[in-house]
Amino acid sequence: MRIYAIADLHLSLSGEKPMDIYGGQWIGHTEKIKKNWKSIVEEEDVVILAGDLSWAMKYEEAIPDLMWIAELPGKKVLVKGNHDLWWTSVSKLNQLDKDMFFLQNTYYKAGEYAICGSRGWICPGDSEFTEHDRKIYERELGRLRMSLSAAQKAGEKRLIGVLHFPPANDLMEDSGFTNLFEEFKTELVVYGHIHGTDPCLKGIQGNRNGVEYRLTACDYLNCCPLLLSR
Repeated sequence: MRIYAIADLHLSLSGEKPMDIYGGQWIGHTEKIKKNWKSIVEEEDVVILAGDLSWAMKYEEAIPDLMWIAELPGKKVLVKGNHDLWWTSVSKLNQLDKDMFFLQNTYYKAGEYAICGSRGWICPGDSEFTEHDRKIYERELGRLRMSLSAAQKAGEKRLIGVLHFPPANDLMEDSGFTNLFEEFKTELVVYGHIHGTDPCLKGIQGNRNGVEYRLTACDYLNCCPLLLSR
């Protein structure tokens, strides 16, 4: 079993929100994702999907996009993104397909790893952070702690963290998210949300205080899931 990750699929099989208008890596990105995914992911593998999965506004409208994901090989662990407005109760979502696990307030066991996560949010100190953001930020911190604590209480030792938003502000300063990952001795954290292909202008990458951070936005990865663990 191997573990992969990719974020920001931004699916719109209805054609109402085509990504081709953004050019570059987004031209024909749905077909690229499917081709790359099927070339490397096997049925016993796990793929982490770190948010912004579908442009749909309502659950019923998201079904075609979610079923498209379901039909791809492997077990999928899905985290909510800021554009996933269709996201309803996880109990309902987790009845959708046996190979799809919608992660919220708990964890998913993948071999010797426990996958823990939350949507995350913009962090204090960011140029766009306002007091309106603080309540959401603190709520997401609580959800992440619940997820990490659930894995810890179950005796899980090797943790992979997932956020949709970057775990730090645009100055890459410490945040409640980075502090939690360090507190729980998380080995690896994946996230999405920020786009483009220039690694010098993106969020935390590499090792920081013992935690490995990796950006997994679809366009950054050239529409190919990133291998995390063999």
